[in-house]
Amino acid sequence: MLAAVLKDFNKLVLEDVPMPKPEPDEVVIRVKACGICATDYKAIKGIRRNVKFPFIAGHEPSGVVSEVGAYVRNFKKGDEVIIQPSAFCGVCPHCRVGNTHYCTNAFTTGGDGVDDVRPGGFAEYMKTTMTSVFHKPKNISFEAAALTEPLSGAWKGVIQYSEMKVGDDVIIIGVGGIGLLCMMVAKAAGAGRLIAIDSSAYARKNALQLGATHAIGTENAIEEVRKIIPGGPDLVVEAAGPIQAVELTRDLRRRGTKWNIFGITTHEKFDLDGGLTHFLEGRMDASFGCNPMSMQKAIMLMERGVVDPGKIVSHTFPLKEIHKAMDVMGQPERNKVVIIP
Repeated sequence: MLAAVLKDFNKLVLEDVPMPKPEPDEVVIRVKACGICATDYKAIKGIRRNVKFPFIAGHEPSGVVSEVGAYVRNFKKGDEVIIQPSAFCGVCPHCRVGNTHYCTNAFTTGGDGVDDVRPGGFAEYMKTTMTSVFHKPKNISFEAAALTEPLSGAWKGVIQYSEMKVGDDVIIIGVGGIGLLCMMVAKAAGAGRLIAIDSSAYARKNALQLGATHAIGTENAIEEVRKIIPGGPDLVVEAAGPIQAVELTRDLRRRGTKWNIFGITTHEKFDLDGGLTHFLEGRMDASFGCNPMSMQKAIMLMERGVVDPGKIVSHTFPLKEIHKAMDVMGQPERNKVVIIP
């Protein structure tokens, strides 16, 4: 089969590799669509260094079952499916209490965050354990279904962890792909004033088209927010990544503000006034990855027409043009880029 194999940083090679064969509890999937995450791009470009070569990236796939292992009963050849990139053992202490994304025996397909990284979705076929496979409703396109994992992360951060309430005034800092999904979830959940903050005019325009009530730049952002929400926001979600976005999140707090450090993954520090944080009596959350419940919730949102992540797809490329796709990933005016093997 054809796969995009990362041999070294900045050395992505299209080549024939052996077809995957399922173990008894595994499912082989013919990949129909796979989103490109910023972490994939960073690994390919050498910005993210925790990579072992050779590596087949791509952790946002959807597809069709082509073969199942001997123990698999819930899936059969021809089923349309969605793949959760993280797999879990189900028996470690974290799994036993429901925190499967903390699993001490986890592996990931095409992603990162654990030591055991297996081939992902930038290929014609891939395989994973049956517990990481979900049935795709027929009314969801493969392109939209490929964004189930980031949508599930947005739901997990905004709803499960930060417990956004109907009518809350919400700020999303950084409205690239994941920020737009957080914003769309907040909109669907009944946000009151929904403010997108981004340095990019292109991103701000997209945010307004997808439901933001206001969109402002990063210059004088605090003053601009106060004009819109004089009393301050109920929830701030940092979905940008740079440490400056975390600092802005901190500075936008008022008493009772919840804030979710969602986007940053680099090990950088920021100052926090302990006494002020005490008296503001807010709550800081963070969210990474997804779990079976958040995946199922994301599928529900799509199936019922509540959120359509397909609206943020700006470019699609066949697998053989993955190098063009990576060039687009480096451009400012793009949203979600999806590979169609």
